[in-house]
Amino acid sequence: MRLIEAVFCADKRDKVEKALKECEPDHFRFSATEEDDMMVLRAFFTENGAQGLVDSLQSICENEDNWRIIVLPVEATAPKPDPGEEKGEKKGRKKSALREEIYNDVAKGAELSLDFFVLTFASAIVAALGLNADNIAAVIGAMVIAPLLGPILAISLGAALGDTKMLLRAGRNAVAGLALGFATAAAIGALFGVNLESNELMSRTVAGIDSVVLALAAGVAAALSIVAGISSALVGVMVAVALLPPAAAAGLFLGAGDIGFFGRSLLLLTVNVVCIMIAAQGVYFYKGVRPRTWFEQKSAEKALKINLAALAVMLILLIGIILLAPVGTLPDSQGG
Repeated sequence: MRLIEAVFCADKRDKVEKALKECEPDHFRFSATEEDDMMVLRAFFTENGAQGLVDSLQSICENEDNWRIIVLPVEATAPKPDPGEEKGEKKGRKKSALREEIYNDVAKGAELSLDFFVLTFASAIVAALGLNADNIAAVIGAMVIAPLLGPILAISLGAALGDTKMLLRAGRNAVAGLALGFATAAAIGALFGVNLESNELMSRTVAGIDSVVLALAAGVAAALSIVAGISSALVGVMVAVALLPPAAAAGLFLGAGDIGFFGRSLLLLTVNVVCIMIAAQGVYFYKGVRPRTWFEQKSAEKALKINLAALAVMLILLIGIILLAPVGTLPDSQGG
């Protein structure tokens, strides 16, 4: 449930009323402000339709000054909303958070901060030491604190919206985070070597079809948690499962000078990154997360198709490498 509050010029009321009829809010009310030429609209939605109203209001007011739209979550209301047929399902709309809500949630992953680097550094240390010691509890703890979900989702959303600035900022964050974790693990590998008898470590040198499935599931779950407007904390751990251990393993092997196992861990990491991004962009596309204006939508659709095509080609090549490359005598284990 959401409450949309909008302040706009009073001479736009007729256009706003027309938009309200199309979006079918459960309740709405107009009220005057202290300024004679301004009005306030409050519209309450229990189902989908809020996105349509927000888009229409922006189109109506975008050439004016002194207007504002506020989206408020509603925890409860009385009397209880009518439990009849849902408007969203009746009109074939897919339930999702508002574009602006998704953007605000995901945009945080496109920001560099000291906390991001500290958490990445700490998680890389814990992951590298846990992998080397065959300590599954330490590896899980590292995945809990790893802040890797934000940049990956921001890259996918930037592609879906055609937002080049977000795409570049998020890509910078993802590269910086993985590079820091990679370098930290490499330093630990150079200092302490690697334990080739560790099942946790050696399992991150095996890339298989199960790795592809795991990463795709992680990407779907992560994007869906954001689009559905639910907590992504636990899903972030699932994404970290596919990213942090392979990155730490690759760093350990590189630091120890074992290029063969380094290549295999890097292959697993690359497969996971590509699969997560493909799955996340697929969810955004299915849920209709796209720009507001027609021109922006066309540009975003073109960018999304190019991005998905490039990722699909990469995934096909990676799967080919997985199927054709000899696995050797590695221990049987999951590839995540």
